[in-house]
Amino acid sequence: MERGPGQLGPALLCQTPASDLDKFITEFLQPNRHFLEQVNKAVDTICSFLRDNCFRNSPIKVLKVVKGGSSAKGTALRGRSDADLVVFLSCFSQFTEQGNMRAEIISEIRAQLEACQQEREFEVKFEISKWENPRVLSFSLTSQTMLDQSVDFDVLPAFDALGELVLDSRPSPQVYVDLIHSYSNAGEYSPCFTELQRNFISSRPTKLKSLIRLVKHWYQQCNKMPKGRGSLPPQHGLELLTVYAWEQGGCDCQFSMAEGFRTVLELVRQYRQLCVYWTVNYDNENETVRDFLKLQLQKPRPIILDPADPTGNLGPNARWDLLAKEAVACMSAPCCMGRDGSPIHPESQWSCQMDRWTPALALGRLRVTWHMCV
Repeated sequence: MERGPGQLGPALLCQTPASDLDKFITEFLQPNRHFLEQVNKAVDTICSFLRDNCFRNSPIKVLKVVKGGSSAKGTALRGRSDADLVVFLSCFSQFTEQGNMRAEIISEIRAQLEACQQEREFEVKFEISKWENPRVLSFSLTSQTMLDQSVDFDVLPAFDALGELVLDSRPSPQVYVDLIHSYSNAGEYSPCFTELQRNFISSRPTKLKSLIRLVKHWYQQCNKMPKGRGSLPPQHGLELLTVYAWEQGGCDCQFSMAEGFRTVLELVRQYRQLCVYWTVNYDNENETVRDFLKLQLQKPRPIILDPADPTGNLGPNARWDLLAKEAVACMSAPCCMGRDGSPIHPESQWSCQMDRWTPALALGRLRVTWHMCV
């Protein structure tokens, strides 16, 4: 989760006139372009080094290294952000093997990261975590000139469930059948689907990514408020709600930022009615997947299914009530008011499509079906 500059409190966003939200995003939330280019260059160097050098004298092979998280999706906030570097290995032949040999694998990747650190030159400061946890590995890339600009990476060994992705095609249903038969906890094999999660957001228009930044900034300010017991919903759930709001508004690339933001706040306010999912990567054609989705969609609201991983429900066990309270407060602030002082209304209304599967909706290079139940 990105942590923006400390001076950007909730009051600054809430007191920004609705007509100035685009300017607010550009001036305060958009990361430095030069730093992002430096990070991407460094990550490419690190990925190539890991592919070429890890397990050189071992039958284990690095199949691919995939970057995930907000910087890969194009939705990073200015300041400090988090990302994943997922290393897909040949020694895993099924989901349940992913935890095998973890300490040895992490030790080898750490050794190669340290070698890369010594042998390659970087335009950013490259630091490997000193925390010697045998099951966890992380590193950071920090700007040499803007010390408040950095990206923290977690390195995650994973099973290559998807293989080589083919453009404009969905994974084999068998991938999801195997996932359903293997998982014990929601989203536990989420790293295996990093490419699909990244592509679901990265292919979207620039302005939608700006709205996602705005929603994430608002969410992170809410997350700093005293909450008592429990945690706010996961940030990824808010990202998906933002995509959903945009789709409901007709997928217009020239939408009003204030209306888009207000629509997401309205969705949060109505969290008890949320049942949102897509069929871009999985659908009801396979019996096992269909039965599993029916069970998922019968659970208590809110439901927000990860479009890449149907076991990942981002709705339950979270303090949506607290986030809804903050949303209602924000709705009456200047950022959600017109020039004449009248409230800005949500982009569109929502209709119930709970009990039928709708035809796929063409969206660039992705096939997307959305649903919401109210």
